[in-house]
Amino acid sequence: MKMPLLGALFAVLLLGAGTAPAVAATSHDAVAPQKTIRAERITAKAVDFAGTVALSNCSGSVVRTAGSLPSDPALVLSNGHCMETGFPGPGEVVLGRRSTRSFTLLNSAGSGVGTLRASKIAYGTMTDTDISLYQLTRSYAQIESTYGIKALELNAAHPVQGTAITVVSGYWKRTYSCNVDGFVYRLKEGEWTWKDSVRYTSACQTIGGTSGSPVIDNATGKVVAVNNTGNEDGQQCTVNNPCEVDESGTVTVRQGVNYAQETYGIVPCIGAGSQIDLNRTGCTLPKP
Repeated sequence: MKMPLLGALFAVLLLGAGTAPAVAATSHDAVAPQKTIRAERITAKAVDFAGTVALSNCSGSVVRTAGSLPSDPALVLSNGHCMETGFPGPGEVVLGRRSTRSFTLLNSAGSGVGTLRASKIAYGTMTDTDISLYQLTRSYAQIESTYGIKALELNAAHPVQGTAITVVSGYWKRTYSCNVDGFVYRLKEGEWTWKDSVRYTSACQTIGGTSGSPVIDNATGKVVAVNNTGNEDGQQCTVNNPCEVDESGTVTVRQGVNYAQETYGIVPCIGAGSQIDLNRTGCTLPKP
């Protein structure tokens, strides 16, 4: 679980990145083949912090589907283990539980621009996946009108191996860039088992407090997963030391490797008005 630890701040200070700014946009000058052709400046849009949020113990993001309406109540995505109600047990699903939790909304530079508040935990679980969805008291249109910030879109397709991604932590105001290394049939940590998890390449050395960070496809800007854990000490299948289990039951431990939970499966479960409907066609999220 990538929640804050006493040593996490020390680690960040050692790295000199406790308040790292957003990744700056880059530009390249095209080389003109002839002097009569004018060189044009091409600017690539980098992943930044706009739309991410900081929780009291984790990271998160304001998210929507392609079909969400501006008038719909906004949703915040984080991890199931980040809920203020504590870790849900295996098989437990939280659905429509009242909440007044607050979130600090960040702009593109990683500065807090306002406070958002939940009306309920729309959905939360640590079974098969590790997600929480909070429904807010404001709509997507109200957030954009007040702060000029749009929600991040959830990709409706399964992520692809090799994709360049960025993990964006609102808690630490820090980004981690790497690639999708592959997918894990079953990821076991303590009492919990997660299905078809995303494994990062080694460059994404996420730390405590990055739990719930959106994992963004650099090419599309869409959310493909939510960061949730990593093997810290090389132990096998213990808390903070998840292990990989393949289809034949073979267990593999990868110390220092970090993981995320796919989010495309959330999309079919979000109905009109941002309501979580576990009976919608294509929705396979665990039910209570």
